[in-house]
Amino acid sequence: MKHQAPFCTASPFARRPRHAYMRRMSIRPWRDIARRSSRQIMVGKVPVGGNAPITVQTMTNTLTSDAGATIDQIRRCEEAGADIVRVSCPDEASTAAMPAIVRAAQVPIVADIHFHYKRALEAADAGAACLRINPGNIGSSERVAEVVRAAKANGCAIRIGVNAGSLEKDLLEKYGEPCPEALVESALDHIKLLQDHDFHEFKVAVKASDVFLAVAAYMQLAEAVDCPLHLGITEAGALIGGTVKSSIGMGNLLWAGIGDTIRVSLSAEPEEEVRVGYEILKSLGLRTRGVRIVSCPSCARQGFDVIRTVEKLETALGHIKTPMSVSVLGCVVNGPGEARETDIGITGGGNGKHMVYLSGVTDHHVENADMIAHIVSLVEAKAAEIEAGRAVSMDVTHGKAA
Repeated sequence: MKHQAPFCTASPFARRPRHAYMRRMSIRPWRDIARRSSRQIMVGKVPVGGNAPITVQTMTNTLTSDAGATIDQIRRCEEAGADIVRVSCPDEASTAAMPAIVRAAQVPIVADIHFHYKRALEAADAGAACLRINPGNIGSSERVAEVVRAAKANGCAIRIGVNAGSLEKDLLEKYGEPCPEALVESALDHIKLLQDHDFHEFKVAVKASDVFLAVAAYMQLAEAVDCPLHLGITEAGALIGGTVKSSIGMGNLLWAGIGDTIRVSLSAEPEEEVRVGYEILKSLGLRTRGVRIVSCPSCARQGFDVIRTVEKLETALGHIKTPMSVSVLGCVVNGPGEARETDIGITGGGNGKHMVYLSGVTDHHVENADMIAHIVSLVEAKAAEIEAGRAVSMDVTHGKAA
């Protein structure tokens, strides 16, 4: 059956989809994003879908059979803010390492399964919180039924992963090439396989490396199903190029209210995928974690080296998990205006003396030599006040926080 896209050629900003939404009203309505209503499932202890926060996940690139290396990488991903981590399970040695990995992890572990249905059974028994499968390449209906029974017995969710690069031959013959209709039809066929076995704890992805194809497919799927959607622009590329593609594609969908969990697929370390994922969500006010830095591109007017200052601050403030904002502007053209919107602000001045703003108000000056350490101490102090309930971030005050 060919599924008609209701609006895939239109921008989500020009025309909203027809499905039901959960509306989040803010003090600035023009910032509101009305999220698509979806069923909620549990991936371990992490809710996905419904009114739960949009989760950020990544995937390890170590050999899963090397439990020590995999656990170390998962630790770094957790520190970066990952809500869920996926590991590959291509062989028995990998699933044999899963119990140790699951015990050590602080976040739910998803087992990535292709072709070998027994790996799914082993991973479920080993404590995986979710199985990433393509029901169509697991094998017969009986094998799918076995995987479903194992998932039910162990409280596992399932992610159906459809990818433009591995569509079924019959769909490629039917449509001639990967297209939104083909991806959606594949997803609906796989959903039916699970539903036929009375399994409903699933989420779905329809990924493509082509931004237009992925966005159109997700928009169609959002109309057709009520399950949570896992967003991603697959094989997006290296850190910079992949970040741009992922931000355009997933940002487009998230702004339209579509998406319940995301993975940024980069040819980079998984910690970088997590950081980029959070930056995408932070820019849309959908999740807030750590310091949001507002900084200028620098120019000849700058009173200090903005580029190097921001680089050092990003590293020095990496340990701050409290949502808050810092503005770093090189001169007084836009500096005071940006500082009024942030928790801590600094604006470049003459003779190496720069104005510091606290909660949007001018407060004191700081000199070049002391600037980095001073800003870090101010951020740490404000974060402690916010955590203790003695202060509120300016992002909350100005409606820029989730």
